[in-house]
Amino acid sequence: MAIDTTQEVKAIARYVPMSPYKVRRVLDQIRGRSYREALILLEFMPYRACDPIRKTLRSAAANAEHNEGLDPATLMVSTAFADQGPSLKRYRPRAQGRAYMIRKPTCHITVAVAPEQSDN
Repeated sequence: MAIDTTQEVKAIARYVPMSPYKVRRVLDQIRGRSYREALILLEFMPYRACDPIRKTLRSAAANAEHNEGLDPATLMVSTAFADQGPSLKRYRPRAQGRAYMIRKPTCHITVAVAPEQSDN
């Protein structure tokens, strides 16, 4: 059950308002699984990161079906990673007139799907 990376089709969600550490925790669970199995996992996992990952995975499958003519039933999640995006900087008032900077992290989610190759 090898994955053919020559026909890899990807989708990227940029500037997702979430820490990349929290997103990677979920991406590690779906990497290497079939498209349908990954969708089921994302549907029932209790993490907030599942929604943008599910949207990105569906977009990658739609790209594969529309642009490359691949069947979604044969797709596997070949690559899934989250890179750090720019942090939004916000300030909160603190004691004695000081300002405290709060960094709100963002991330870029990349999910790539490829057709599963049978070893026959």
